[in-house]
Order: sequence, then C-alpha cells, then structure tokens
Amino acid sequence: MQNLKNISVAVLCLSFLSNCNNPKKEDASDLNNYLDALVKPVMEKNEIPGLSIAITIDGKHTFFNYGLASKADQIEVTNKTLFELGSVSKTFTATLASLSQINGRLNLSDPVSKYMPELKNTAFDQIKLYNLGTHTAGGFTLQLPDEVTNNEQLINYYNAWKPDYPAGTQRMYTNPSIGLLGVIAGKTMNQPFTKAMTENVFAKMGLNNTFYEIPAENMNQYAFGYSKNDEPIRVNPGVLANEAYGVKSCTQDMITFVDANMGIGNIDSKLSAAIMNTHTGYFNTSEMTQDLIWEQYNYPVTLEQLQKGNSADMAFKPNPVKEILPHQKPKLDVLINKTGATNGFGAYVMYVPSKKIGVVILSNKNYPNSERIDIAYKLLSYLEKSEKL
Repeated sequence: MQNLKNISVAVLCLSFLSNCNNPKKEDASDLNNYLDALVKPVMEKNEIPGLSIAITIDGKHTFFNYGLASKADQIEVTNKTLFELGSVSKTFTATLASLSQINGRLNLSDPVSKYMPELKNTAFDQIKLYNLGTHTAGGFTLQLPDEVTNNEQLINYYNAWKPDYPAGTQRMYTNPSIGLLGVIAGKTMNQPFTKAMTENVFAKMGLNNTFYEIPAENMNQYAFGYSKNDEPIRVNPGVLANEAYGVKSCTQDMITFVDANMGIGNIDSKLSAAIMNTHTGYFNTSEMTQDLIWEQYNYPVTLEQLQKGNSADMAFKPNPVKEILPHQKPKLDVLINKTGATNGFGAYVMYVPSKKIGVVILSNKNYPNSERIDIAYKLLSYLEKSEKL
C-alpha cells in the first residue's frame, strides 16, 4: 500500500509546533513522526488506502494527509479530498433543527405530531423533537426497513411504528429518528432539507466543499471508498439518507465546522447560537452525556471511557438513560465527539471547547471506532504533555 503524506506547510511555522527558544518543545517533525507511528500501522492493519487528519488549535489549522483517494487513478489524498461522513452528518441535521428553533419556527420540546399532522393520534403525540435528536424516542431500529422507498411509505412506516420503550427512558441509536427531525427542520424553514442546509448552514459557515449531491466540477475530489473486500464503493442513498448519513466533506471544511462548535470564527450570530445549543445535555447514559446528536464527556476523560461510549454496545443495544432536568446548558470543560461510517468510509470528530482544540479524521475505508479514537486521543495527549496547549 502506498502511504504518501502531504502536510500543509502554511501552518507548520506556528509557535506551538516549533519554538526554537525552548529546547523542551518538539518541532513539527516530531509531531509528524509521532503521527506516522500512530497512523501508519492502523492503515496497514486495516488496508486503508487514504486518510486525512486535521488539527485546530485556537483556529489555526494543520493537515496531515496519507495515501490515496483512488487506487485505480493513484490520486493522492489532500485536505480538499471529499469523504463520506456517515453519521457525522447527523450533527449538521441537529444544527439545522437548532437553527429553526432559534428562528422561532419550532420548539424542540414540542411533540413531533405538532409539526407532522400525518402522525397525529400515534406515539408521536408523546414523543418530543429532542427525543428524535437524542436517540430516545422509544426504540427505532438502526435503519429503515428496505421496503420503505418513498415518502408515502415513510409516513406509513411512522404511523404503524410502535415504541418498545417509553420516550426518554432508553437510548437506541437510530437513523429513522434523526431522519424525521431533519424532515421537520426543513419543513419549518419552508425549504427542502438539503436546500435549507446548504443555504442556511453550509454557506453561512463557508463550507464551500461540503455537499449532499456533489457538483460535476467537484467529482474529481470525491474519494472512492473501499469495502471489506477492497472493492471500490460509494454510498447508495435511500430514504432519509441525506438527513442521517449523506454529507460528503473534507478535512478543510470539517475543521472549520469544529472551530464553529468551539465559538471560533466569524459566523452569523443566530447560527452560532444554534450550534452552541446542540451541546445542550439532555440525557445521561452510563458512559456519557447525550447532547443533540453530539456525545459529551467531562474533561479530562480516560481513553477507556471514550471507547466504551463509542462501543458496539452503545450503538446497537438499548441503553438506559436518565433525563437531565432542567436540560444542561452547554459546557466548556468537556470533550465532545461523534463517529460516522458508510460501507466504504470512516470518520471521527473530537474537540475540547475549553482548550480550543479539535481533531478530524477522515478515511476511505470503514475501520473500528476504537482505533480512530485511539489516534485522536493520543494526539490530544501528546500535545498536552508537550506543553503545546
């Protein structure tokens, strides 16, 4: 496997990476070598063709790019390479719903059926919008049934659905839940979901290389994902794909999104407030606090706890939750994260608002969450121990 790395040299002169007046502080090459030692074995073990890492510290960005976006064409990964974000897309859906609330068009504490009259006199009379955004609606399956292929069938599915648990008592990770919140968010903004997101979130944050449908002129930046059998693959969208897992983006844009989540950057005040409100703590689980899609840990946090919170048991099994009342205001002294994957891609986002530091890892192969978290966590620890934060 070819393992080529292209580092954005524009930021390597940052003082936190090369302070020649302090011999205790490693220079940029030390960080490069450290990351190589973390990343290359994981890429080789999992046969990952390409991977891109972005770091932000106080809004200053560094990029580390490894390998190939396309093996057939030998195209190298850059910080503009487009990767499928998988479930990291849900954080954008949460942001749009939060923005609609800031604009006074919805209230996350309202019942779902208030905004979907088609669902009146069903379980959705008791399920609140924030239940949809916290996986606590009552036990949706991870994916929609295969037979749901259009909007009429989607509404029929929701009408027939019966919760396994009372709303707000169990966390069951699910796409149909956040997907419905996305539908409502777009509806309350009087726009189709993708148009509402593109105009009101992507554009206002300057995410010019982030898409649901990639324009023809940007297709050369779209990486091929690779399956477990090492076959090239890209996502095959279904109903609610955009709302739940449909974003394609790059480390350059995603690290800007991370900055916005830490209050860094020149962003419209309403959008900034909406982003911050997605960090509201709604439920405590055994391992973490469930925000609006984002998952939150008191900082500092151990690697073991972070991996447990992102484990298969948390993703695929029901987990008891306790609602935080009143809902917890956004905090700074926390670590916030989200994983995501499609059949051919893997993503991880981690940031610590009090430190103004964040890490984004995007790859064109799905590999274990534990290994993504290990890289990001050890990178964060390295920077702290090196007195760079």
